[in-house]
This record gives sequence, structure tokens and C-alpha cells, in this order.
Amino acid sequence: MRKVFFLLGMFFLTCMTISAQSTLTDEQVIKFVMKEQKAGSTQQEIAVKLVQKGVTTDQIKRVQKKVERLKNNEGLGTVNDKTLGTDKRQRKANGDPKKDNNSTQKLKDKSPRRIVSLDDEEEQEETEDYKAGLLKKDMDEFMPDSFDLYDRKVIQDYLKAKDEYEKKAQKKIFGHDLFQKEDLTFEPPMNVATPQNYVLGPGDVVFIDIYGASQKSVEATITPDGQAMVEDFGPIQIGGLTVAQASQRVKAQLKTRYSSSQIMFSVGQTRTITVNVMGEVTTPGSYTLSAFATVFHALYMAGGPNEIGTLRNIKVYRNNRLISTVDVYDYILNGNLKGNVRLADNDVITVGTYDCLVSANGKVKRPMYYEMKRNESMKSLINYAGDFASDAYRKSVRVIRKMGSQMSVFNVNEFDMSSFKIADGDSVLVDSILNRYENMVEVKGAVFRPGMYQLGGQINSVKTLMENCEGVTEEAFTAHAVMHRMKKDRTLEVVPVDLAGIMDGSASDIMLQNEDVLFVPTRQDVQEEQTITIHGEVQYPGVYRYADNETLEDFVLQAGGLKETAAMVNVFVSRRIINPKATETDSILGHSFSFALKDGFVIDGEPGFHLQPFDEVFVRKSPGYKIQQNVTVEGEVQFSGDYSLTKQNERLSDLIKKAGGVTSIAYVAGARLERKMNEAERIRYEESVKMQQQQNEAAMMEQALKSGRSVSEMKAANQTAQEKLKVPETYFVGIELDKALEKPGSDADIVLREGDRLVVPGLTSTVKISGEVMYPNTVGFAAGKKAKYYINQAGGYSAKAKKKRTYIIYMNGDVAKVTGRTKVRPGCEIVVPQKSINKMTTAETVTLGSGIASIATMIATLANILTK
Repeated sequence: MRKVFFLLGMFFLTCMTISAQSTLTDEQVIKFVMKEQKAGSTQQEIAVKLVQKGVTTDQIKRVQKKVERLKNNEGLGTVNDKTLGTDKRQRKANGDPKKDNNSTQKLKDKSPRRIVSLDDEEEQEETEDYKAGLLKKDMDEFMPDSFDLYDRKVIQDYLKAKDEYEKKAQKKIFGHDLFQKEDLTFEPPMNVATPQNYVLGPGDVVFIDIYGASQKSVEATITPDGQAMVEDFGPIQIGGLTVAQASQRVKAQLKTRYSSSQIMFSVGQTRTITVNVMGEVTTPGSYTLSAFATVFHALYMAGGPNEIGTLRNIKVYRNNRLISTVDVYDYILNGNLKGNVRLADNDVITVGTYDCLVSANGKVKRPMYYEMKRNESMKSLINYAGDFASDAYRKSVRVIRKMGSQMSVFNVNEFDMSSFKIADGDSVLVDSILNRYENMVEVKGAVFRPGMYQLGGQINSVKTLMENCEGVTEEAFTAHAVMHRMKKDRTLEVVPVDLAGIMDGSASDIMLQNEDVLFVPTRQDVQEEQTITIHGEVQYPGVYRYADNETLEDFVLQAGGLKETAAMVNVFVSRRIINPKATETDSILGHSFSFALKDGFVIDGEPGFHLQPFDEVFVRKSPGYKIQQNVTVEGEVQFSGDYSLTKQNERLSDLIKKAGGVTSIAYVAGARLERKMNEAERIRYEESVKMQQQQNEAAMMEQALKSGRSVSEMKAANQTAQEKLKVPETYFVGIELDKALEKPGSDADIVLREGDRLVVPGLTSTVKISGEVMYPNTVGFAAGKKAKYYINQAGGYSAKAKKKRTYIIYMNGDVAKVTGRTKVRPGCEIVVPQKSINKMTTAETVTLGSGIASIATMIATLANILTK
């Protein structure tokens, strides 16, 4: 939604026609930008406002430079302190920086709304939105926008997905990204000892230091004629000489004047050279480089070979003569810089197309495309790919080759890899080894050392296998073990094994075969797990593992002992009937045993009784155990508070007696009883609530269809009613405490239960009128007056009143419909309900439909704008 509002705002802004000239100075532009950012404006909004004021991109660039100077404490004409005191003899990299080959992409990233290219600039130049985008691009350089993250993120996510798609679609050729890494520029080191074979030329700076009898230092730049001017001496011709030759010549000529002094010759800042990089590179052209630059640095400046350029046969020409051939793979794989010569002025580097491109797939360490020479073999390709992976099938490699009009397949075995020559377009696949074993047997189950073992040598039979796995465990069932054996068609068969007989020599040993699996079961595996169960009034009822010779006392103690609620005179044990040899059903379903306990020990029952597997013990709850049940009395009684029920049929009058009776100001007729809802009542209430909700939803759907309103609108209107249907914790019981006190034990004297709360209020001489009356009010009680009298006291019925449904709520919790005979008592409340909501008229339905149609038209128009 935020993005839609943003786009709408931008849409209306770009529709405005702006024709103005800048009326702001540079300082005013800076103040305006800072003011707008403090006000929370986004960078895009600031850019649009500046365009409206006539600010151009040239002015914003000028402002940017001023801001940068202010940040760096650099005024116009200020001396840069960083350069003071530096050694002039230190060389600097004086070649051109690497060309930015992604300028179009960067402009795309910075565009505010849509992606444009450099070719679109003339077409978009007159639109305000485009001007704002270019202006915002310049502003981002010196004042980044933290509020424009969302819009920029949308464009960047699109570009990221597009780049990932293009990368997947493009062949990944080994070594092609070498010259595109920012951290590997191959830039030559400048401040190293000058090579003695370096040839001096125009632009080189040389230093001549004279010390001894005479003291003098000369700095000279070699002229285009190859001369170095020495003050008080004259020019010396050193252009075209190596550093060693130039040093000898300078010393020889200056010795005539400075015969008693020492002379030292050195080279300072070197000149730049121009190198041409041609052919299949990312950005072919002429590059200005340092005189120390090598072939690799020139290739880096040109972005390296493109998708069809070669890495294996890069040629360097000087004065129309081939001086070097570079194989980049020799550097990547062996660290050999052979061929990476130092360049000279006007050298030409040519990158041709690749000779042979081969894909290595499958189980090699570095699967990708590799550039090969036509005379190279399969073994070389495997070496380039990092050798075989650990799970590779090395005996044979599959090659798919395009030959003529069809494809051919070659299987190259391990002995022919050195002689098999690779061809352009070959696809080499190295398979993985099979997921099988050739000398394995396995033992599982009840042995001390299960696992796989080597077949052959010491292990060739079941007996030798058991000896090596250190035998069976104590719980092993050795009468019958199971061996799974693989047949020739790779299906399984079962070989029965008398393990006990083999181990004691009474049965013949079984010879093992490859991939045999021997399983030794436990006794628990061959029979159902034996358990016993205890229910009822013990600390930890549940299912327990059976143990031989366990008595009832043992089991009770194992379950944590008896609870205080346990009935010790009736402990019941149920036992199942087990007769595996029976041939017909029996009328007896089970056996039962009854016991009496004291302190957990049997005092009455079958002597010497022991539990058997699958017995179930039931400890009943004592009928004589009762926990305290409390009720509460509040209000106008002598001693209010909590009281415990002392008998099952304790009544209201009994509770009032315990509380010392009512006070003199108690309004007994208005007493009310609040009762906690038990589980059975809660279930009944929830069922009624669900039924009511279903009826409400059905009625709501029917009303929505008739009125033309949406279902969600109807749900919102009925939300209050739905909230009222929530299950409460307590409810009120209508009582007549005055009659209960007059006739204790009568029907009015109801029986109490745990959690009841009796409230005896004081005398209240008012009546409350609420609901659909003109002025809801509380008025004084007037004896003998009817309900209509009190409604008139509240101004009478309102227009929405449903008169026939008026009801009255008494203080004791009774509710009655208001009729001519209904009595009004002190403290009661008269409620006038509201009529049901009227259905929508035809005019309202037409109006609502027209509004929806208008909104739909606006949404369609907005969608068309966004897709353009």
C-alpha cells in the first residue's frame, strides 16, 4: 500500500508541466536539501522539488564538489597538506584507471522508476521524472537517501534476479573471471629498484646526484628528443638507452667537470606507455599504462577475454614482431608467469578465439568448461579439472562428440587417457562408482560388535563372523537367526541359520557370500513385550515392564505407593486368559482377584499371589474421602467470608446461620447467588453457543444477499453479538432468600455447591432505566408504580425501541418480561431493547453498487499506468 501511494504521488507530480529557470544559488540548494531531509522527505521527492525550481544536474554536480571540499577542509586555492613533505622520488601509478564497463547497468540501478539505458537519454531528456532521476543519481553520491530504500530495493531485486538468470544461462569457463576480479589487478609495483634493462624514453624523470668535492642534485625529464638537461652543464642524450647504459654515459660526460666527486644516476617517476589490446576481449582499445605494466595488467584493464576469447594463446607484438605468447592456464594451475613480459610503448596484444572448448562433468573436483589446445589429451583435461573426485569411476570415462551430422560416444579407459585427444565441443562425463560392495558381509542385532566386515581371509563363514564380532549378547535368541542373501538377479532370499548349533558344533557351518546380512534377534524380538499396568489411586499409574516373581506389594511400591484417597479394602487385579492350544472359544473372558491392603501390604486375599504378564491392577477411590468444599457469603451479614460445607444438602438458610444472620439494613429480597460453571454445564453452553453462531452466520449470509452488502461488512456489524456468545466462568442463579429464611428446607431454600457466592445487598431505593429510551436514567423507587411510570421518567421510548420486548432484571438475578402486572422492586433495572437493523433500501443498494464500480475503474486505470 505504501508503494502504491508513492507511485500515485509521483504520477501526479510528473503530470505537471514545469518550465522554469533555476532561481536558487548553490548555497540555497544545500540549505534546501538539508531542510527537506530533516522534514522527512525522500531523496526522490527532493529531486522532483529541485527540478521544479529549475535546478539542473550541472548545478547539483557543482554543489557536490563544494560539499566535498568543505568536508575535506579544502577551500579554493588551499594547499593540500597531505602532499607537503612527500618524497618526489617516489613513483606513482600514472596509467589510466580501469574503464567502467557497467555504466549502463549503474544508470539502471539509479533510475527512480523504471530501467532506462544510455540510448534512451535523448528520448527521456525532456520529462521531469527523468530529470529528477538524473538529479537524484548525482545527489546520492554526496548525500545518500535513507528513506528511499523500498523503491530502490524493488529495482535491485529485479536486477539481481536478472543477473542470476544470465549467469546460469552463460557457460562457466575456467579462468574467464581471472581478469574481472577487483582484488587481482596485476598492477605493477612502482617503488622497486629500476631494472637495469629498462629502456629510458621521453617523459621519464631521472635524478643525478653529485657528492664529494662538489654537492649537487639534478632532476631532469627526458625530452621527446631523448635528452636530459643538466643545469650548468647542458643536455645529455640518454633516450633509448637502458638504465645501465644511461648511467655509464652520464658518469662519463660529467667526470670531465666533476673529477673529484662521485656521481649517482637513478630513475624517478616513469613515463606512461600506450598499449593496444585487440581481439576477443571485453573492452578492446588503447590503454595508457605505467611503463612497468605487463601483459596481465593490460588484459585486466581490457576486462579479460570475452566468452569466445582464448586464454591459451594470447600474442604480444612489438614493432610488428611476435615477442611473446601467453598461456593463462600455466599461471593459474602452475603459478608460471612465462610470457607475461613487460610492455613497451605501442605494443599490441591480440586475443583470438578459443581453439577447443570442452565441458568436464560428473565426478571431477572442478566440473565446468575448459579451454583446451587441439593436441592436448584427456589426461590434461582431468588435471585441469582438479583430478577425479573421491567417488569417481576411474577405469573408463565417457566422451560425447559432435561428428558430422550425428553424435558419437567414446569410452576412454584409464590406459588410453594420455593418448586420447580432445576435440572442440566434447562433453566429458566421469561416472561415480556403484553403490555396492565387493567384499562385505554385515551382522546386525544381538551381537557385541554389529556392523560390516571384510569377507575373505579370517572371515569366510558364519562361525568366523561370530568370532570376529565377539559373539552374541545375553539376550540373543540363538535358536533361529536369519540371513539375507543377494541372488544373481539382485533379489533377496532368506537362509535360516541355527546359530546355537553352529557355535557348539551340532550343526554345519554356513559359508558366507558377498553382501550377506546376518540378523541375530533378541528374545524380545520373537515375543510380545511383557508388561503390567496399574490404574487409580497410586502416585504414578501407568504401564510398567514385567519382572518375574513380582508381588502386588512390589508393584504398588514401584508405582509410588497409595494415595490418601485410595480405598484399601477393594484392590482389584484383572488377568487375561492365555491358551495357545485352544481349538474353540471359551465363555470365560478373564480372571479377577480381590485384595484388601493396609499400608500397602496385603492383609486379605490369595496368599503368595504373584503378578503375571499383562495383569492390570485397579486401586479404587475411597467413597469415604471428601475434600473441603467452600462457599462465600458477602454483603449485609454479620460475619462475611468463606465457609466450608459440612453436609451434602447444605442450603441457603444454613449458610446465613453460619454467618450470624443478616444485618438490620440488609435487603434480603434482593440477595443474589453467583455459581461457578461445572464441566457438564460448560459443554452444554458451548454446544448452544456453536448452534447460535451457525444460525447467526446463516442469517447473516441471507441478509447480505438480500441487501447487497458484503459478507465481511455483515460480520463486522455482528461482531459485538458474537463476543457476547463467549463461554462465561460463572452465572447467576435466581433466588428468593427472604422465602428461604421464612421456610428453611423449602423449595426456595436451594442446596449450595462448591464455589457458590452469596451476596446480600443493602437496601437500594432506586430503579435504573436503560436501553432505547430518550434519556437513560436512574430514579427513586415509588411503591406501587408500574414499569411504564419509570420509562416515562426516562423520557419515554425512543424511535428504535422494541416496546413489546421490554424486560426487568431484579437484584436477586430474576429476569421477567414487562407486562401490566409486572411488579417493580427496589434496585431493579428496566431494559428496553432495540429493533433489528433495517434492510438496505433499493436506492442505497444502487448507490453502493455505483461506488464499487467507480473504485474498480480507478484500480484498472492505476494497473495500466504501472504496467507501462
